[in-house]
Amino acid sequence: MAQKKFSAKGGSASGRKLKMRVRQIYLIVFIFFILFILYPPVIFAESNYVLPYPSFMPGSKIYQLHVIIEKIQKYFYFGDFGQILYNIKESDKYLVEAKVLFEYKQYLLGLDALNKSNAYFMASCQALKETKQEDKDISEKQKMLIDASTKHKEILLDVKNAVPKGFNWSPEKNGSTSLKLWSDIDVAIIIRKGCI
Repeated sequence: MAQKKFSAKGGSASGRKLKMRVRQIYLIVFIFFILFILYPPVIFAESNYVLPYPSFMPGSKIYQLHVIIEKIQKYFYFGDFGQILYNIKESDKYLVEAKVLFEYKQYLLGLDALNKSNAYFMASCQALKETKQEDKDISEKQKMLIDASTKHKEILLDVKNAVPKGFNWSPEKNGSTSLKLWSDIDVAIIIRKGCI
């Protein structure tokens, strides 16, 4: 039988090399971890506008109640400026809902939420135009709408990059529906650009 040569410290030469290699790997991982903590990635947004956190989503047991409350809230936003705020708030909410639904590949529900967001955004633009015709100072609301538009376009471009160009949705019992996701997102972007 051949015997292995042992060093004076009681381990083989290949064992020491292995331990050194493992220590080097641990050191490299540790350095990357420290660098990641000290220097987080920098992400630049085009807008400082903050969108709301996602609310109740379709499929939730209280989603319908939430929609009814939303319609009632409309009557508590008085005047032209109140309607602008209400419509922007709802447009933001439905845009976030659409984004989350698209992320979870719920494309049909996502398009429905996107269409609601578009309708509310157009309503806020219309309310702003009507307020301007009444010779009211709309500079603050116009800036808010520009910021919202910029943020919306930023989110829509991110969503467009994450979804397929089209999708064939087929329910269990009915015929299939062809969804043109990119063109619907492009329409939403055009709405945001055209308002300002």
